[in-house]
Amino acid sequence: LLAPRLARPATELTLPANGSWRVGTTGTGTLDGLATLPAPEAEAELGPDDIRVEVRAAGLNFRDVLITLGMYPGKALMGGEAAGVVVETGERVRGLAAGDRVTGLFTGALGPVAVTDHRLVTPMPDGWSFAEAASVPVAFATAYYGLFDLGGLRAGQSVLVHAAAGGVGMAAVQLARHHGAEVFATASAGKHDVLRELGLDLVHIGDSRTLSFEDHFRAATDGRGVDVVLDALAGEFVDASLRLLPRGGRFVEMGKVDVRDAAEVARAHAGVHYRAFDLIEAGAERLQEILRELAGLFEAGALTPLPRRTWDLRQVPEAFRFISQARHVGKNVVTVPRRLDPDGTVLVTGGTGTLGARIARHLVTAHGVRRLLLMSRRGPDAPGAAELASDLTALGAEVTIAACDAADRDALAELLADRPLTGVVHTAGVLADGLLTGLDEEQLAEVLRPKVDAAVNLHELTQDKDLALFVLFSAAAGVFGTAGQSNYAAANTALDALAAHRRSLGLPGVSLAWGLWAEASGMTGHLGAADLARMSRGGMTGLSDVEGLALFDAAVVRGETLAIPARLDLSAANGPVPPL
Repeated sequence: LLAPRLARPATELTLPANGSWRVGTTGTGTLDGLATLPAPEAEAELGPDDIRVEVRAAGLNFRDVLITLGMYPGKALMGGEAAGVVVETGERVRGLAAGDRVTGLFTGALGPVAVTDHRLVTPMPDGWSFAEAASVPVAFATAYYGLFDLGGLRAGQSVLVHAAAGGVGMAAVQLARHHGAEVFATASAGKHDVLRELGLDLVHIGDSRTLSFEDHFRAATDGRGVDVVLDALAGEFVDASLRLLPRGGRFVEMGKVDVRDAAEVARAHAGVHYRAFDLIEAGAERLQEILRELAGLFEAGALTPLPRRTWDLRQVPEAFRFISQARHVGKNVVTVPRRLDPDGTVLVTGGTGTLGARIARHLVTAHGVRRLLLMSRRGPDAPGAAELASDLTALGAEVTIAACDAADRDALAELLADRPLTGVVHTAGVLADGLLTGLDEEQLAEVLRPKVDAAVNLHELTQDKDLALFVLFSAAAGVFGTAGQSNYAAANTALDALAAHRRSLGLPGVSLAWGLWAEASGMTGHLGAADLARMSRGGMTGLSDVEGLALFDAAVVRGETLAIPARLDLSAANGPVPPL
């Protein structure tokens, strides 16, 4: 039985707070060589055809892993595709302007800003997230160029697509089938379900880890083989694939590990035209045509985005290790953390409570926030609200205190309409303790509504706001379990899951499962000396304001979706401490 355990934060890349930078390699030939490096090209004067883009998400490819490991020929930068917001355009650029959301091909896009030729991007389809958009350009443009420009694939012909559960492979299967070709595909045995979901039957599926696909596909075609091979394998797998072109045909090589000489291939395999390629060789004009054609196919519903796994940019070493082990299906994407917009507003729910007010002051003094929307059910009538507004105004902030129940979706939507939000901190919460067997519907709703219903509303109503921060105040009760608080534990665990869900969509999100704060709040003021002593014996002691705010800062600049900011004094525990 596997169960989660507490662990110290994993090692992540530390991202610079300022300046132009990108993730690159120091040249060690290992994943340990990944680091943030200066990127002066991101700030350089634009060429007449260039655009400067604030990167929100970037696609990862096996090419990036090869660059890191020193196995890619020549010098190259990681980050070949991205999605983001245009911030500046060159003098010859038409049809794009600052503020437009675009996706396309880049060089060095694993950073906050990147520059590319405007012909290498296309506007993002309506309703797509940045992570979704960043997963498309390289996979689909590579597959399109390889199949049709180089492979000459036509309706009625047959094609063998290797590694068909990867990004380019899955894109190639979609494109070839849409164009009326018969598709044969390989993947490791554990990923054959993926190929079946793409519409292929057992006759058209082979194993990419053994050479059995050769005999299997030869028998399936009565010895005719195929017309085109789109390859990403090496060694004897290439030889076996070449033998599946007995009538001649085109062998299109995407890989870099085993590139053959075209003339030698032609001598050994009559009528076979061998071509290894890099996508960029298609040229800006042709790539623009391909990207526009693909955009039309997506808009028409002929193509669908690939399944993807989303990582935080700070987790690039872990993501590259995952890719190098061929554990993924479809695409891997990293989201790029962005700074809070100085002209934007940060919403704090429970903003007039003890904890909300504490965070509001900290956002102003430590994070430079200048516009705050503090929301609570009593709003300006809450005790201390006027004094809080006065204090924050004196610190240089514009403050709005509003009475609104965040669990009321319509009321929340009306409050947030047309507000330029840059961040959300959801601190609201209520306790209604009781034994599990004695909980009634009212006790459940009293706790779940202000935490969970409100959080879901905040998530759904801000998905298109391009937020830089989305923080959910959970509690350690959901992680450790607390006697008499099963409803509260469930509510907090739901917030933890929502943060993970947001990250999977490429949206910012972190859940902070707080331990005890030393200063009493609306939810802890009822605790007496005996309660606090019991918690202390369990190893949980109160956080000072300084400690709590420092842990808030530490958590929101990391890539994890769940952090447990708490003071655990295990030496004070009463007896042995079980695994946590």
